[in-house]
Formats: sequence, C-alpha cells, structure tokens
Amino acid sequence: MYQKITPPDTGSPITFKEGKPIVPDNPIIPFIRGDGTGVDIWPAAQKVIDTAVETAYGDKRQISWFKVYAGDEACEMYGTYQYLPEDTLQAIKEYGIAIKGPLTTPVGGGIRSLNVALRQINDLYACVRPCQYYPGTPSPHRTPELLDVIIYRENTEDIYLGIEWSQGNEIGNKLIALLNNELIPATPEHGKKQIPLDAGIGIKPISKTGSQRLVRRAIQHALRLPKAKQQVTLVHKGNIMKYTEGAFRDWGYELAVTEFRQECVTERESWILGNKEQNPDLTLEENARKIEPGYDSLTPEKQTVITSEVEAVLKAIWDTHGNGQWKDKVMVNDRIADSIFQQIQTRPAEYSILATMNLNGDYISDAAAAIVGGLGMGPGANIGDTCAIFEATHGTAPKHAGLDRINPGSVILSGVMMLEFMGWQEAADLIKQGIGKAIANREVTYDLARLMTPPVEPPLKCSEFAQAIISHFGTHP
Repeated sequence: MYQKITPPDTGSPITFKEGKPIVPDNPIIPFIRGDGTGVDIWPAAQKVIDTAVETAYGDKRQISWFKVYAGDEACEMYGTYQYLPEDTLQAIKEYGIAIKGPLTTPVGGGIRSLNVALRQINDLYACVRPCQYYPGTPSPHRTPELLDVIIYRENTEDIYLGIEWSQGNEIGNKLIALLNNELIPATPEHGKKQIPLDAGIGIKPISKTGSQRLVRRAIQHALRLPKAKQQVTLVHKGNIMKYTEGAFRDWGYELAVTEFRQECVTERESWILGNKEQNPDLTLEENARKIEPGYDSLTPEKQTVITSEVEAVLKAIWDTHGNGQWKDKVMVNDRIADSIFQQIQTRPAEYSILATMNLNGDYISDAAAAIVGGLGMGPGANIGDTCAIFEATHGTAPKHAGLDRINPGSVILSGVMMLEFMGWQEAADLIKQGIGKAIANREVTYDLARLMTPPVEPPLKCSEFAQAIISHFGTHP
C-alpha cells in the first residue's frame, strides 16, 4: 500500500463516527517529526506522551507510532520537491489522527504552505488553539492567569483559501475590468467605487456551511466545559464586511438558536429575559427600550421591529429559558474583532471560546498565546469530521536544530490535546500536571529561563525539560 514506509505490526486505526473518534486501546498514530528543531522536540514529546499513557493505564493502553514524512525530511527520502508525499497523505487518511512538529515553507514545488495543504486536503475545518496559563511562566502581561480561552478558527475558507491574482496578471486584469465595468455599477450600494487598475485581487469566501460547522464544534466543546466557562463568542468584522464576516455572525446565531435551542441562549435574548425577570410588569416597548440604545430616536418602523423581536423571544423561550433558566445555558454572543484584541488583555476573564474566521483567528490566537507565555507554550489542533492533526504552532527555528535546547512545550501540549480528543483524559491530566509543576519549580528551557526573575541559570535542555515533566507525574499539585 505504501511506497517507502511500513506501518507498525501491532495496533489498529482510529475511525470516526458522526465526527467523533472511535479509539482502540492500541491505536496506530502517524507522526511527522518536523523540520529544523523537530529533530529535538519530537523525541522529547514522544517520551512524555508514552510515559503518561503508561503511568495512567499500565499495559491496558499503548500508542503504536507510525513515522511518516513531510517537509525537508520527505524530500530527502522521496526526492526533490516531494514535500508532501502520497504515502503520508494516505497514512493520515487511513489512521485518522496524526501529530506533527514544525514544517518548513517549501521553496518551489507548487505548495504555498504544507500546514495549509494538510488542512485543506483532509478538510480539517476547525483549527483549535487553547491558551491557558501555567503559574510561573514568564509573561509580558500583569495578570496572565485570568486568560483561559480556546480559539476555534475556521481553517478552509476566508483569504487562506488562497484565491488571488497578482498586479498585472492577465486574468486579474479581466476580473478588475468585469468588476469595475459591470458588477460594481450594477450594485447600487457600491456607488461609484472602482478598483485601482494596478491592484492585486484576492477573493474572501465565507460560506454558511463552513461557518456553521465551525460554530457547531465550538458549541459542542462549550457544553463539555464547567458551567462558568460555557460561553461562545463569535468574533467578526461584520460592521464593515457585512456579507462575509457579518454573515458568519448571523449564521452562527442561527445555528445556536435552532440546532442548540435547548442548550443555548444569545446575549440579546438574556437581556430580554433578564429585564422581564426584574420587572414582570414591563411592557414590550419598555423592554425594547432597555435592549436597544437610541430606541426613542428610531423611526416607528424600526421601533416596531425591536418590539416584535422582544415579543417573539418571550413567546418562544420564556417557558424553557425564563426565570433564570438561561443562566445554565451556553451563552452565545459576538464581538468585533479589533475590540477582542483589547478585551483579551483588559477583560480576559469574560471570555471562554472564541469562534472566528481564518485570518481573525490567526492574529487572535498568536496574541493570546503571547499573554500566557508565547508560541513555545502554544498547542494546536486541526480537526475535521473524519480526521484530526495535532501540531506545533511555532516555526522550525533551524539555527537551534540539533542543539537540544528548544522548548518542546508546544508539541507536548498538542499531545495533551490529542489525548483529550481520544478520551484519554487521565494521561492528558498527568502531562498538564507535570508541566505545571516543572515551570513552578523553575525547571525550564532557555526561552522561559531568560525571562524569569531572576533568570534561571543554567536552563534545562530540551530533553531535560521532558524528563522534568515526567518526574512530576507521581506528585500532586
């Protein structure tokens, strides 16, 4: 079946049913070592994961690792420009779950990004990035412990779909001419706008299907969290891009109040319900005035729309969500993207799960990671309905390769996400406990050591950090 790789003799594939993994006790899991520092961080991560599984389950569960190739290492085995061989794609598809170190951006070969290619080929539409603080981790923020968020970033649409034409390209010029001469003039709301003739052109598709399947996963995740963290915030720039990012917001709300009607309440609905709870005699108009700033300055027609909204909400969900019942539901709200950058710093405790499109999620996840210690401590997962790939979120850092000094935390924590996704929570908890204790004891690699006060001298090597984590498996926080 494979050209140059051989699966393990023991173990079974992970399969999926209705988007959820069915995991045997001895799963075969493909791994991509990664380029650059992957040579250091993957062995450290594998040792931590294997030891956690053995400590938690003894001989009842075990991972059979299957080495597959991508990036520079693949080119060494399969030939020039063979950055993503068919063997690797077939193995990931067959075995369901994979984990990978950092990969280089190819030079030549027609692939813009190996990470993006893996996501698109396997339809891994949800990029999941938790940002949680481990006490003792150096941070530029004064209260990093208040931030505990999970970013759900749509992975297959938006500008990352990569449909664009360079300035001067013949097809791009045809598109500009079509837009300027026919489509824009035929759309009255665009007025006399024109695209400069020397512009590059990119397409930003946001679909209802893509938006709602992402929000669905975000809400499902919220339902597994403690009650105090059951909140999903739709992050968008819908005040400007009304038919793409604004539609993402609208479709997210639509999914919440239809598919998850009994489990969810929107922020606006909670205002309406809360107003009636505070004053049972409140009229519809008075309730509308409380939820809509500037209600009295609206036209009668718009006032009627708001009043009708209040009436419809009370009629539809008062029995199931009123009298405080909504407080036990998943709260779904929305925020403008630029304000979220501020609020995860000034009001971090107010947020739990952020669901957003590709580009917004790219920025926000890195900004949130910086608050809790940087990309070296930032795990990531790319999840679809039939496959999932867990990955380091940082680059290859080739100048540090082979020196046994880089922080393996990103891949180790991605392994935690993988174990949690598999339902092996006991092993995942051991690793989180080990990392927390190691950092609290100032047993860290150079990237964290130099930022601590006072700096840690000497810092641990990559392999030593892994061993420090393992040494705390038998202790309790």
